[in-house]
Amino acid sequence: MFIERLISGIILLLIAAFALVMGGNVLYGILFVISLIGIYEYGKAVNIQNTALFGVGCAGAVLYMLSVMFFDEFSFETLMLTLFGMFFAYVILYPKYRIEQVSLAYLGVIYVPVMLFFMYLTRIMTHGEWLVWLIFISAWGSDTFAYVVGMLIGRHKLPSKLSPKKSIEGCVGGVVGAALLGVIYGIVMTKYVNGFVDAPVIFGVAGAIGSVISQFGDLTASAIKRNFDIKDYGKLIPGHGGILDRFDSIIFTAPIVYVIIKIYVYFGGTI
Repeated sequence: MFIERLISGIILLLIAAFALVMGGNVLYGILFVISLIGIYEYGKAVNIQNTALFGVGCAGAVLYMLSVMFFDEFSFETLMLTLFGMFFAYVILYPKYRIEQVSLAYLGVIYVPVMLFFMYLTRIMTHGEWLVWLIFISAWGSDTFAYVVGMLIGRHKLPSKLSPKKSIEGCVGGVVGAALLGVIYGIVMTKYVNGFVDAPVIFGVAGAIGSVISQFGDLTASAIKRNFDIKDYGKLIPGHGGILDRFDSIIFTAPIVYVIIKIYVYFGGTI
């Protein structure tokens, strides 16, 4: 199991690195495919995959992703159209569906493609080829440090029924580790990229906050799976489960890193 998980992890890392380095259409295409697989896994997990509401949600997800590439100024409008479409199906087919199913279907659109595509939005920012790595530093870097610290000195269990194996020490280690990685990455980038004057500070902050959100995202995915009595979202990735099992923390971290950078730049920061 460990070897299988390790090999899958290395392959995923190589694919992610290739997509981030190439950017543009390559990253967009990979995120497009990942989002479609992810939203299918989500729909199956919450038992709405065979409903008209889910069909509208998938169409809305595709429409949103296309708007990001070709009509960015209409991205918000596509989400409104998707919601209207779901309500239309809800009313026309009443009482076949309940409002809870409408909520679940719409949540899937926001949870997977919308949040995940913040990775693409970060990549197309000024200096995005460097900034986008903060998402993975915050998420996967945090996971690594949390695991190592938890294994070495973890004594106090996290007060949550969602992850009884996680420790408070491990969670703190993940935050500190991601912050340190962010600072180190910022120092390195300051030497090679003009304008990254405050990079060590903002990257460190992004790493710390991103780590907290990353761990929250992992727990959120666990909560959804427990609500619907499933172990994994899928079996696509050997040793890891489905797309959502591997990208659960990235889904939450991507929009947070994007927002941190935008706020920093808005208030006069330079990167």
